[in-house]
Amino acid sequence: MTGGVLVAGIGNLFLGDDGFGPEVVRRLAADPGPPLPVGVRVVDYGIRGMHLAYDLLDGYDALVLVDACPGGGAPGVLTVLEVGPDDLGAGEFDAHGMNPVSVLANLGQLGGTLPLTHVVGCTPADVEEGIGLTEAVAAAVPEAVAEVRALVRRLSAAGPASTPAPARTRRS
Repeated sequence: MTGGVLVAGIGNLFLGDDGFGPEVVRRLAADPGPPLPVGVRVVDYGIRGMHLAYDLLDGYDALVLVDACPGGGAPGVLTVLEVGPDDLGAGEFDAHGMNPVSVLANLGQLGGTLPLTHVVGCTPADVEEGIGLTEAVAAAVPEAVAEVRALVRRLSAAGPASTPAPARTRRS
C-alpha cells in the first residue's frame, strides 16, 4: 500500500472504557452509512502495537488513532488533536503491548516515518478489569464514529499535503 488513511482502534476491551477505540472502529466498519473513501483501511489493533508498527511501514499518508485518552475532562468527552514527531518524545517499545506513543516514536527504527497523525480520544470513566463501556463512554461512540468519518473525508480529499483542523474538545 502506498498512500491512503489508516484508522486504528487502540485499546484493551478487557479493561472497561479502554475498549473505546476497538468499539468505535467496529461500529465504523459495520456502519451502513456512505462508504469510506477509497484507500481508507479500518483496523482494530487492540493491544497489538507491533502489528500497528509494521502496518505503518506500508506508507500511509495519514493515521487516525481512536483511543481512550485521559484528558482531565468528564467521562465521555471527545478530544480530536494532531500529533507530530515533536509530541512523541521517546519511549521503550514493547513488542507485546500497545503504547501508541512508543509505537509511533520508534517507527523510524523500523525504517518508517510518521504519517500525518490525528487522535480521536475519549475521556474514560473506568479502566479497571471488566468488559463493556460505561454509559458515558458508550454514549460518545456514535459521535466518535461521525468524527472519524469527517476526519477521514477531509484527509482523503486533501491527500498527503493536507492541513488538519486545530485540536478541539467536545462534550458528549
